[in-house]
Amino acid sequence: MTLRLAEDTLFSHRFGAGAPFQVGVEEELFLVDPTAHRIDCCTDEVLADRSTRFTRGRLMGEMCEGVLELASPVCASADDAIRALWSLRSDVAARGGVRLMGSGIHPTAAFGDVAYRAGDHYDAVARDAGGLMRQSVCCGVHVHVAMPDAETAVTAFNGMRKWVPVLQALGANSPFWHGRDSGLASARTARFHMIPRTGLPRAFRDWEDYTETMRELIRVSGIDGPGSLWWDLRPHPTLGTLEVRVLDAQSSLDSLRGLTALVHCLARHEAAGVDDRHPPKELLDEACYHAIRDGLDARLSLGGPMQHMQGLARQALDLAHGYAHELGCVDAVSAAEALLGGNGADRQRRAFAQGGMDAVLDHLVSETTAPPTFAREAWGGTRGAA
Repeated sequence: MTLRLAEDTLFSHRFGAGAPFQVGVEEELFLVDPTAHRIDCCTDEVLADRSTRFTRGRLMGEMCEGVLELASPVCASADDAIRALWSLRSDVAARGGVRLMGSGIHPTAAFGDVAYRAGDHYDAVARDAGGLMRQSVCCGVHVHVAMPDAETAVTAFNGMRKWVPVLQALGANSPFWHGRDSGLASARTARFHMIPRTGLPRAFRDWEDYTETMRELIRVSGIDGPGSLWWDLRPHPTLGTLEVRVLDAQSSLDSLRGLTALVHCLARHEAAGVDDRHPPKELLDEACYHAIRDGLDARLSLGGPMQHMQGLARQALDLAHGYAHELGCVDAVSAAEALLGGNGADRQRRAFAQGGMDAVLDHLVSETTAPPTFAREAWGGTRGAA
């Protein structure tokens, strides 16, 4: 049964079904109570509330209670995706009695304070991961970039592997867990990488190599299909995209706008296959650890001399600027430059230094409810979604 599902899924795909290099974003956000900002296990209530409009994109539940997934429609640009996500955030906020919080891990949730929602897939995931997923609820961002064909998807996948440490550092937004500083910029990534089939695999020769590897993994693991392959980066045959899964959930839509544009442009660049030098898994694993721990202060090597993360991030941004006009995200890529001065983890730690953990929670909820700057400028105020 499992093998039949794997064959049916892995050897059919939707690469090329739509226009290439469109973009979509899925973000997982915490539902929290309006006063103490604790996780509020009201996912199904929010989904059932017909007073919320959900006019653009989709609002869905996730495996864990107290989490919502907000998904943009397929978009031409990062700005279009961020407008859709702001519309969804606004719809949830209009419901009242609950707030959204963007963070990779809720900063004060107790160890093991995790409740699963019902569903066959969720039950299978829980059995597969044992107790590992019951330690903390984790929230991330997944950016999808449409690929014209399966071979290009693998080419882009191979090329994007080397940018994963940079994206982890820029997108780190979970320094606190269980009310304490974790010593990491992205505690979510460390937690998530404890479960099987996460992190980064090797580069693949071609689509056949990728699918044969997936089929064998499904066979030996007994999982219910490709949906339980949780690598930081993966071709997504059902959607026909390359899915970049390395980012922590973002409180700031300005940060998410810049990160989305950066991923969009880098994926477009790597799809061209201009660089066939792919760092080995062992080197990338070490580089990713430094990015997860030290964020923008990391020093690492992707082959050759050690480099500072700021320099590597600058290389990524310079590449992205070369595709920004084509992809309609010139201003959005420029917005990503602001992350060089501090990511979400840095902002959380600054809030803690000023007012302790209460200030961190207030900061996260406030940022999550704020519209993106470019929308405020266009609207001439801070009203809800257009």
